[in-house]
Amino acid sequence: MAKPLIVGVHTSIAGGITRAISEAVEKGCDCFQIFARNPRGWSDRALSREEIRRFRDAREKAGLWPMAIHSVYLINLAAQDAVVLDRSRAAFRQEIERGLELGADYLVVHPGNPKNATAEAGIHTAVESIRYAARGLNMNGLTILIENTAGQGSSIGCAFDQVAEIIAALDDLPVAVCLDTAHTFAAGYDISTESGFRATCRAIERSFGFDRIRLVHCNDSKARLGSRVDRHEHIGLGHIGAAAFRRLTHNLKFRRIPFILETPIDENRGDCGNLSTIREIANS
Repeated sequence: MAKPLIVGVHTSIAGGITRAISEAVEKGCDCFQIFARNPRGWSDRALSREEIRRFRDAREKAGLWPMAIHSVYLINLAAQDAVVLDRSRAAFRQEIERGLELGADYLVVHPGNPKNATAEAGIHTAVESIRYAARGLNMNGLTILIENTAGQGSSIGCAFDQVAEIIAALDDLPVAVCLDTAHTFAAGYDISTESGFRATCRAIERSFGFDRIRLVHCNDSKARLGSRVDRHEHIGLGHIGAAAFRRLTHNLKFRRIPFILETPIDENRGDCGNLSTIREIANS
């Protein structure tokens, strides 16, 4: 019998950071993801030792694994503007330090957007940004995950080869991949069909490889194939479709990787509904 799928959702830190663990438990998660600070601002409130202790104790009691932190949206590791780049590098270093304080397993980050510069320039800047942010820190089990992107605007990381290039340039640091299914589809990798899924798996093998994927962001897509638009949808209700998620969750190379859902919460379905759906698909 196949190993049960490890699956969870992104939970809220509103009302205190430890509340995110309670929410994960209430929703029946095996693992979870959080923002460790306000995701839409630069400011970073320091956590007290007591807050950190309570969080770590609650997580140990809940037995949730893995725990991922998603970096704040303003961070642009590939920025060519000096002011934005300096702020982004400082903020990402704070994210690493926060992840170490909380005992996170993974820190997810988008590689960034060089805007009017070339993708090659953006990749070089992103690599240097990560190296700068991690300088002198003992990573102590924390792995930075480069998330593939949908390719909106001039964002880098929509091509698997670009993600692989970033990782290869950081081979002295604990850096791996977070694969987002909606981003993958919107970037032009057709995981919605059987032949397209096989081709995507071959593209993964040729680039960073399955061994470097440590987390899957499991989302259906409101946007069409190759649209380069990042719009998540409920599992099975978007352009990727339920049959594709069955192939994904029944594939042994993916089955061993934890899944985090970042699906909408609306009148159609909430987190519990999507958790139930992906588990039903995985077990069917």
